[in-house]
Amino acid sequence: MEEAVNQERDVSASAGDIETLFELGREGEDVTGEIESEMKRFTSRLQKLEDSMLLSGENDHRAAIVTIHPGAGGTESQDWAEMLERMYLRWAERVGFGTVLVDRLDGETAGIKSVTFEVNGENAYGLLQSEIGVHRLVRISPFDSNARRHTSFASVFVYPQIEDDIAIDLKPEDIKVDVFRASGAGGQHVNRTESAVRFTHLPTGIVVQCQNERSQIKNRATALKILRSRLYEYEMDKRKAELRKLEDSKADVNFGSQIRSYVLAPYRLIKDHRTKLSIGDVDRALDGDIYEMQHAWLVFKKTGRTVASSDKDDLPE
Repeated sequence: MEEAVNQERDVSASAGDIETLFELGREGEDVTGEIESEMKRFTSRLQKLEDSMLLSGENDHRAAIVTIHPGAGGTESQDWAEMLERMYLRWAERVGFGTVLVDRLDGETAGIKSVTFEVNGENAYGLLQSEIGVHRLVRISPFDSNARRHTSFASVFVYPQIEDDIAIDLKPEDIKVDVFRASGAGGQHVNRTESAVRFTHLPTGIVVQCQNERSQIKNRATALKILRSRLYEYEMDKRKAELRKLEDSKADVNFGSQIRSYVLAPYRLIKDHRTKLSIGDVDRALDGDIYEMQHAWLVFKKTGRTVASSDKDDLPE
């Protein structure tokens, strides 16, 4: 909360400084350079504040697990997969996130056959969701003696890191309690008193009951224990369903399914096919500076606005 308040204060203070500089400019002072510099800082702060609003998904705040696989094409695609691995590791280093290598299988000649690594930091999963999909590379192959242009593919997938411990929060108002007489064998006392207990968990509809003990208190304790176990199983099933949903969203690693194209020859350009963002400084991006692409994707995910549609909205009437 303190960080959020400080961000808001920084943006407000920067806006005030810019307003003051414009007033000085209107009075005749040359403050053009200072205005440009302050506007750049202001835009950067504003984008980070916007990111914190856009990262509002249930798992966006979590650390991430990244898996990269090359597509068809042998050494070409394996080398491209390793280039992507380097890009994400450099990005994590730039933003101050820690990384842990989980599994890595090297290619026979160059590159990798697969790699999995953790990215540990606040909002790592929310930011890296922009990278899920097929990445396409076009370049003059360093492995082709005839220096021909090749197209390679690699897939990137990102999972949220889910903690092992599931906290089961049982609220009294969420539980409907029924007491009744036990049925069947158990002795005269069990059958004649309302010692049996039935718990209904209203949010999930899970029903458990216990009538084995003579005491209603003991039956309540047993039923509560069973209910907690049932709710734990319920939460685990939900998480498995979410992971299955993520798995089903994987695209085929082939032409036509790519989310982003990286062209190194005959010209140099990165084009994100979802957000319509184009970046000319390919080397900077491959060296881990991918924030602009991540931000554009967050805006697109939340609003459906592409870079092209944003440009149109900014045109004067």
